Amino acid sequence: MDKHREVFIEEAYELLAELETSLLELEENPDDAEHIGRVFRSLHTIKGSGAMFGFDDIAEFTHEIETVFDRVRDGKIAVTRELINLSLSARDQIRAMLQCQEIDESKSEAVIAAFREFLTEPEGVSAEIPDSPAIRLPDRTITYRIRFRPAPTVLADGTNPILLLGELRELGDAKIVAQIDGIPRLEDYDPEACYVYWDIILSTSEGINTIKDVFIFVNGNSEIRIEAIDGHGTADEGTDYKKLGDILLERGDISTQDLTDALSAQKRIGELLIQEKGLGHGVVESALTEQNHVKKMRKIRQETISASSIRVPSEKVDSLVNLVGELVTVQARLSQKAFLQNDPELRSVAEEVEHLTAELRDNTMSIRMLPIGTTFSKFKRLVRDLSNELDKDAVMEIKGGETELDKTVLDQLNDPMVHLIRNSMDHGIEPPDIRERLGKPRQGTVFICAAHSGANVLIRISDDGAGPDYEAIRAKAREKRLIPADADIGEKDIFSLIFMPGFSTAEKVSEVSGRGVGLDIVKRTVESLSGTVEITGKKGEGTTVTLKLPLTLAIIDGLLVKIGDSHFVLPLSSVEECVELARDDLTRAQRRNMMRFRDELVPYLNLRKIFMIAGTSPGIEQVVIVEADKNGRIGFGVDRVIGQHQTVIKRLGRIYKNVEGISGATIMGDGTVALILDVIQLVQSVEN
Repeated sequence: MDKHREVFIEEAYELLAELETSLLELEENPDDAEHIGRVFRSLHTIKGSGAMFGFDDIAEFTHEIETVFDRVRDGKIAVTRELINLSLSARDQIRAMLQCQEIDESKSEAVIAAFREFLTEPEGVSAEIPDSPAIRLPDRTITYRIRFRPAPTVLADGTNPILLLGELRELGDAKIVAQIDGIPRLEDYDPEACYVYWDIILSTSEGINTIKDVFIFVNGNSEIRIEAIDGHGTADEGTDYKKLGDILLERGDISTQDLTDALSAQKRIGELLIQEKGLGHGVVESALTEQNHVKKMRKIRQETISASSIRVPSEKVDSLVNLVGELVTVQARLSQKAFLQNDPELRSVAEEVEHLTAELRDNTMSIRMLPIGTTFSKFKRLVRDLSNELDKDAVMEIKGGETELDKTVLDQLNDPMVHLIRNSMDHGIEPPDIRERLGKPRQGTVFICAAHSGANVLIRISDDGAGPDYEAIRAKAREKRLIPADADIGEKDIFSLIFMPGFSTAEKVSEVSGRGVGLDIVKRTVESLSGTVEITGKKGEGTTVTLKLPLTLAIIDGLLVKIGDSHFVLPLSSVEECVELARDDLTRAQRRNMMRFRDELVPYLNLRKIFMIAGTSPGIEQVVIVEADKNGRIGFGVDRVIGQHQTVIKRLGRIYKNVEGISGATIMGDGTVALILDVIQLVQSVEN
């Protein structure tokens, strides 16, 4: 049971995240039935599963909220900002219960009391049978064809067939067609008799016995036929369903001869059967309803099957990635052995193994990839809460939410994103009155945009607020003696000051910002992910922070180079070009630390000198030109460029955690170790 409780808690967190997102979207579109249905389903699932696994307090608490949203779904309660605020508070309370925190019972009681006020109905409002709810059907859903022909005396016996139909609706997704062909002329009509019968198409996860129980009190004198028509066999039946004539033939509404006669007339079969055989409109409509309903359910099931997933602990995925990394290393050794022995058969096997390993690597890495939108949608709640706290009006918009990023990178991005959004709200977005005076909309916007860029992902966090105040930044930098009083620095250097520990232009410290630790954390975290941060903006028009991050931290493509007997790997995503320097040009470059590249001067660094590797440089040195963030192009001098190398990143031990310029290591095909260079950190260490 403890294991099942853990699974429930994990799923409940996902449901609460879905609930929060749905509530925020519902606030923007209060009349959207789909959002209302999503909120109701989340609450209903949390309540039912909570009661099943012993979380009775959660089930009891959620029941009241679910009841309110059931009324919202029926159109009896309107969605207001007050209801959304209360629902978000209830969501936070449920999360606290899941975390087994010390619960403030008075707060729970206050929330429940507030929800109960919504349930007060005006006098004279009568209960009605609601339409079939837009529920999310389980995977094992079976569609039944039901014909319910009550006895003519059913009304006189005190039974209301409408209530039985309402019970069927509660079992799943139901389509009901009333057949009225049996109603006689007025002079023959008996007010106490029932002349109507019903055809019901019901998709439900309940068994056939549950359906029979609905008719238990009328089963003796009524015609009740229940047939499973879909979902009880295999899942590869496609989305098509039987022809209209076949459905009517199965039901016994027409004979084989009627069907043959109708098909031979080369007209629409429904019209022909009505015209030629006197078939009632209701009977044909019922068959069409069944046809359309089953097609819809099969389509839903096909989509569910195609999008089905299994829950796997992240530790198992990490273990799989590590094993694939080891396999990549072994494959490299095999390829090298095959090349050295020059055995055609062995080389053929090595090439096949290399192909399969690459495919396995790509598929394994894709398992760790998650869409950014799913993770970042939770920041909409942060913007909403900060708007209330700071007396501002702002919303968040996410573009490129389908862009995927490694789960490890996404998990570590949470804190940097929170700091950046807080800064946008506190320093960027102006109060509504000020925005109106400036000719801006009263409501500000925080944008998150994500897009792929080669082997990287670019995430931009921007706002349409006040923008950077360069003079305030300069003044604060002079005050803290970070720059000389007479220094005239450019915009790029000004922005670099913002990332320094303890730097803040806020006049006073608030609960949101002002301590000068936010952007420092952002920079350190992003650089630890082998990424970069860049700030741009214009005063009065807003600020944009761009995070450039690698797609994955496990396996990368690199450029393998050699200096003496040592091997190094440069991330291929930052490499632009490789050139050669003759001895005369090399001497000048080493003396000036500059080299000429395509008619421009580029900083030059000799890796042999930086890593103090013994020996002399070759007569003709090869230089790798890389893009190093704000420093632009930089040339790294090496003895020899070997070529592209698939690199499995191995983290260095704790002893080497403070070594600058090295981000990890990889194992070569011959078993030797090559160090992976952190280009940006290497440049910074040389500058310092």
